[in-house]
Amino acid sequence: MIPNRKTLFIKCLEEINKKIKTYKDKMDAVKESMEANDVHTDYDEEGNKGQLLGDFEKYARYLDNAQKMKEKLNSVDREHFSEHIQFGSVIETKDSYYFIATALGDIILEDGGKVHVISTEAPIFAELKGKKKGDTFKLNGKDIEILDIH
Repeated sequence: MIPNRKTLFIKCLEEINKKIKTYKDKMDAVKESMEANDVHTDYDEEGNKGQLLGDFEKYARYLDNAQKMKEKLNSVDREHFSEHIQFGSVIETKDSYYFIATALGDIILEDGGKVHVISTEAPIFAELKGKKKGDTFKLNGKDIEILDIH
């Protein structure tokens, strides 16, 4: 399995869109609960109104983060290739693949392969940035060779 950058991009976009939909649905559910209970911004004796507002704000933050992830992902140049690792690179090692895009975590592809989707803010990116095929980087105290960059 060598992940195609365009296919990987689409899979990441699908995952982010799922997150966005989930957070919007949760916000809608909280809003419905608030409206059904005629909730205002003040708290009742049990603190229930505050909990609903707190949940709404939490999901709003999650939604904002997911939308920022989508913006960052959309800035990946899916056509450009570089021999040196940079934003948008797909890195192949003996045991793993890494896609430098946004802090999405692990993506499972249709063939069952797994790709670690990381942002440029991830500590591992500092180890990878600028390296090329054949170079090594340290991860958890081990030297890992870069087999290829896609």
